[in-house]
Amino acid sequence: SRVIGFDMGGTSTDVSHYAGAYERVSEKAVAGARLRAPMLDIHTVAAGGGSICWFDGSRLRVGPESAGADPGPVAYRRGGPLTITDCNLMLGKLRPEDFPAVFGPDGDLPLDEGAVRAAFAALCDQVEAATGRAADPLALAEGFVEIAVQNMAEAIKSISIQRGHDLTGYVLHCFGGAGGQHACKVADALGMTSVLLHPFAGVLSALGMGLSDVRELREVTAALPLEAASDAEATARIEGLADEAKAALVAQGFAADGMDVERRAAVRFDGSDTSLLVDFGPAEAMAQAFEAQHRRRFGYGGAGRRLVIESLQAEAVGRAERPDLSLAPEAREASAIGVAAVRTEGATHQATVWRREALGVGAEVAGPALVLEATGTVMIEPGWAG
Repeated sequence: SRVIGFDMGGTSTDVSHYAGAYERVSEKAVAGARLRAPMLDIHTVAAGGGSICWFDGSRLRVGPESAGADPGPVAYRRGGPLTITDCNLMLGKLRPEDFPAVFGPDGDLPLDEGAVRAAFAALCDQVEAATGRAADPLALAEGFVEIAVQNMAEAIKSISIQRGHDLTGYVLHCFGGAGGQHACKVADALGMTSVLLHPFAGVLSALGMGLSDVRELREVTAALPLEAASDAEATARIEGLADEAKAALVAQGFAADGMDVERRAAVRFDGSDTSLLVDFGPAEAMAQAFEAQHRRRFGYGGAGRRLVIESLQAEAVGRAERPDLSLAPEAREASAIGVAAVRTEGATHQATVWRREALGVGAEVAGPALVLEATGTVMIEPGWAG
């Protein structure tokens, strides 16, 4: 499986790359601070439903500041700034009638579409005063969304294309409350043709945490030459780590014979400070895996150069029990529940509106269309089908 994870929430978007194994890094800069600890390789950009949309006097900007949940977007009736959520409301990709009436001082009012239109009208006046050119509210809203889409696409390129991965054949796995409104456009920007949206995409991170396996990771600095003569010592060290990791899971109630152990080595060129993780095994196999990965990522393999095992990792995995979340196998007849005017690709389209729970497995919906879910709204763009 080759998947790009695309999680767009309220304040940011997290992207990740998966091609058969979880990718990890041992060091990462977060908010200006450099952390040295094993962690999943997830790249974050300031582009979410709450990202503030503004005009700096010469061009449109999105973020990096976010309106957060309080005050939130203009539509939340708390005096917040214009955000990507407001843009999608302006464009018709979100509809007030599809949201619960929980806004306003007493928490009993719908989203305020009128306030959003007034805020965009004021922004048009600001743009016209600065540039001398009349501005269209819908064009501004669409422009902000396009900026956010490009920011998210660039983030995905940084963890895929820039590391030598060809996205042809990859699936864009989209989740998060705001992801469904932008998935098709992000895929278009990357030349991807397949998008996956789970029925619980809006809360998939929470669902995944509840159903995830329990893992215990142990790591030790090795500083061993990658050669056959070091195999015995490296094996002894990593098996010691594996025993520690398994013991930690046993202490949490997992059966010792029901867990898996993943063994990895961080390998680098002697004299270099850039290491790559490979599956642990005989020295020759690890050297070949390192060279192939290095060639894919940096364009050359470095055959003949001395290699060093920088560190060793053992990760014990306790498998969690999972409920049956499979969907009904049969397709069901379903009809659109309405039509909505949606602005996209510079024009207004009549998009059909569907409820996700009414669509059986195998049902097809051609764009432009809005698919309403309990935890989000999916915009199927023109030219796409789902």
